Amino acid sequence: QVQLVESGGGLVQPGGSLRLSCAASEDIFRFGAVGWYRQTPGQRRELVTLSTNAGTTTYADSVKGRFTISGDNAKNTVSLQMNSLKPEDTGLYYCYCNQYGRDYWGQGTQVTVSS
Repeated sequence: QVQLVESGGGLVQPGGSLRLSCAASEDIFRFGAVGWYRQTPGQRRELVTLSTNAGTTTYADSVKGRFTISGDNAKNTVSLQMNSLKPEDTGLYYCYCNQYGRDYWGQGTQVTVSS
């Protein structure tokens, strides 16, 4: 049973930056895939970015060039660097991983982009 704990959310002005972190209870290099999703009230959870152990990384078109996913194997953490934030980036951000065919989710961290 993998546990994921997100941190780093908060309130930021448009154009600002935030860095989200996800602490995993197991070695992240064992995951088949790891990434971030976000959700706003009344909307479906949507992909932000997903990185697989095959070496591929996908970003939603809306965040390409602004968001970057990275991992630290030594600390078992996955981070999401978010730059040039826009009000439409507001949402509850979830860390996600897949291990041996099972999906795991964190509890979410709120990001609000507003002036």
